[in-house]
Amino acid sequence: MSQPTPTAAATDFESIFELAPVSLWLEDFSELKRFFERLRSQGVQDLAAHLAQHPEQVAEGAASIRVLRVNAKTLSLFGASDAGHLLANLGQVFRDDMFPQVVAEWSQLWNGQHEFVNQTVNYTLDGRRLDVLVRARILQGHEADWDRVMVSLEDVTDTTRNLQRLANSEQYARDLFEHSPVSLWVEDFSAVKQLLDEARRQGITDFPTFIRVHPEFVTRCMQEIRVVDVNQLTLGMFGAQTKGELLSRLDQLFRGEMVDSFSDQLIDLWQNKLVQHREVTNYTLNGDKLHIHMQFSVLEGHEKDWSLVLVSLVDITARKKAEAYLEYLGKHDVLTRLRNRAFYADELNRLARRGPWPVSVLIVDLNGLKRVNDEEGHAAGDAMLRRAGEVLGKAVDSPACAARIGGDEFALLLPASDARAAVAVQERIQSLLEMNNQFYPGQPLTLSMGSATCQDGESLDAAVSRADQAMYAAKARYYQSQDLNRRTGPT
Repeated sequence: MSQPTPTAAATDFESIFELAPVSLWLEDFSELKRFFERLRSQGVQDLAAHLAQHPEQVAEGAASIRVLRVNAKTLSLFGASDAGHLLANLGQVFRDDMFPQVVAEWSQLWNGQHEFVNQTVNYTLDGRRLDVLVRARILQGHEADWDRVMVSLEDVTDTTRNLQRLANSEQYARDLFEHSPVSLWVEDFSAVKQLLDEARRQGITDFPTFIRVHPEFVTRCMQEIRVVDVNQLTLGMFGAQTKGELLSRLDQLFRGEMVDSFSDQLIDLWQNKLVQHREVTNYTLNGDKLHIHMQFSVLEGHEKDWSLVLVSLVDITARKKAEAYLEYLGKHDVLTRLRNRAFYADELNRLARRGPWPVSVLIVDLNGLKRVNDEEGHAAGDAMLRRAGEVLGKAVDSPACAARIGGDEFALLLPASDARAAVAVQERIQSLLEMNNQFYPGQPLTLSMGSATCQDGESLDAAVSRADQAMYAAKARYYQSQDLNRRTGPT
């Protein structure tokens, strides 16, 4: 095969250069090479460091480069009518934030390379910013003086902007994650899914029964969860200084009641419920109990392997405490801390329906409350009521209960207790009264009590009425003795 003639080869080069689909520039770097040689003769060793200290020399070096030719793609890219138009306005093309990037290109030549690659910024003649990928090479045979350098420019503006938008989007998502007002956890549940799939392959169909019989399976699943990331609010919520500290002490956060709630979570996952809501209990690193509303979601695109899960935790401890306090107020007398009349009425109805039998009832009245209120004030009367609450509260344990059912009147309900058990409770109350009066000097605390016992098939209301009558009889005896003592004086 014959070789093309020099004239034909030159013609082919002209065609390739002119019709290339990328911007091509044929440039003369010989003056730049001499500029470098002058710097070396002055003792410069690190070009980048030198130009950082003498930025005015960047413009000097750039001005030394001579553009010999450009192709058609270059003219259209930069919006020039012809080569003369472009070359006359190179100051508009190479300016501003291009110059710091030039140093990176020159450093490659300074260090002995005959080519460089860099991404930089140029400008069209109408002022549009172009992000361009620059590739340059000293042509073969011109390595000694750099008088022929081929430079290609690829317009990567759209790609760069798309990457920037992606980076901005990622940063936006990261900021949303880090500064979310709720605790966020990114977790990998893929190993948990593998354990559940293996259980299916082994023929497990009744999963709830399986994990009740094999609680170690639940523990294994908890251990296989991998926490990928947590946000800043999570650290504050759980009392951790760093993410490393938190992740190294997860066993202190998820324990106790959490095992039961995680079992429920596994059952939902077994049933392919990939979005879940539930209230759970966690603990801070200091051991404080947290009530949490948890939302669990396998993220879209990860349904097959559960490799990316988002868990959000909202601290509802304050709400739970408020609810508990409201529930307490609904069932307790605030002054004495005993059960209140509403709870007493509900419990009386429940015992009347279900027992267990026999049920004994004690009706108790605080003696002398009106006189204390009249003579010493209601604060002193409230103090006597609180003391009565202390005594009666310590006299019985669940399922028995003590309640304040009126101003100075109390009731004790004793399920599964016969008359002998009721007498034993009265004796315990008397013993506690003696200790209470020793602890609180001054006005002694005295109580009048009456009891009755109800058998299965009898009316509990009737037993309450009998106990109430017995209490009034005891109270009459108390006041009769008090009147006798006032008349006879001390013996």
